[in-house]
Amino acid sequence: MRKVLVTGGAGYIGAVTVHHLLQAGYEPVVVDNLSRGHRHNVDARRLHVLDLAETGALVELMQSESISAVVHFAAFAAVAESVENPGLYFSNNVAGSISLLRAMEQAGVRHLVFSSTAAVYGTPDSVPIPEDAPLAPVNPYGESKLMVEKILGWLDRCRGLRSISLRYFNACGADLEAGLGEEHEPETHLIPLLLRAVRTGQPATVYGNDYPTSDGTCIRDYIHVTDLAQAHVLALQALRRGASSAAYNVGTGKGHSVLEVLRAVESVTGQSVPHQIGPRRPGDPPSLVADPARLKAAFSWTPRYTKIHDIIATAWEFERKRNA
Repeated sequence: MRKVLVTGGAGYIGAVTVHHLLQAGYEPVVVDNLSRGHRHNVDARRLHVLDLAETGALVELMQSESISAVVHFAAFAAVAESVENPGLYFSNNVAGSISLLRAMEQAGVRHLVFSSTAAVYGTPDSVPIPEDAPLAPVNPYGESKLMVEKILGWLDRCRGLRSISLRYFNACGADLEAGLGEEHEPETHLIPLLLRAVRTGQPATVYGNDYPTSDGTCIRDYIHVTDLAQAHVLALQALRRGASSAAYNVGTGKGHSVLEVLRAVESVTGQSVPHQIGPRRPGDPPSLVADPARLKAAFSWTPRYTKIHDIIATAWEFERKRNA
């Protein structure tokens, strides 16, 4: 059976993954409540507008569509918002996932690829970060994802539900073949905010320049959304072949500071980026860079986009077309 349920499949990463699942011969069935996703990101014939809290409706859909596996993206993912409204994050990300997992059990679906995050590591002792680093989130977003990972661990032990959690770092860029890129509202991600500043002339804010890094700004591992989507497809294929439950980092293994990304945006666009320095955002660790060796070894995964300039170039092309 090749039918796969994709929760949050009208969102940024989910929609790109739907595109790559189709290319790999799967038939994705999308569930999204459209609170953060976009109807235009997915073929209307695949979209079911449902909330994860609707357990019974999820069971009915999985049974009627003969779903064989789930790729679970549906979650809120803004660190600052999670600090401001932690209850929203635990309700949506944790309770919503529990409802989905209950529905899977009732429908007899036993394979799940879970969209997790590097935020489960909190402020790491060293970088690059291996998967066996201490798990100590410093914001409710990371905590909500770690709680779901722990639930999945128990469901594997107690109920035989096998899952692969992909802890990815900063998703970015646009999949130009799919015509999909970042369209968050409000936008919180660095690259589209910098590109918006170039396009509009309104200054972007650099949150903090007093971190213990080379230039005082946060360092992140920027992973292109196409490479991220491919990792989800490979994880799904591995589960179907009998792979054990596990967690994997998805990143390039290279870190770039906020100011380095800003300079790269200037290089790609040929324009200066209007910006201002603001206070630190609560819940932001100084540096998050992946050690992706385990994923590469397990799935023969290799990121196609390893240079920040190439990643930004795809985002800039998408931004220009979207605002033409």
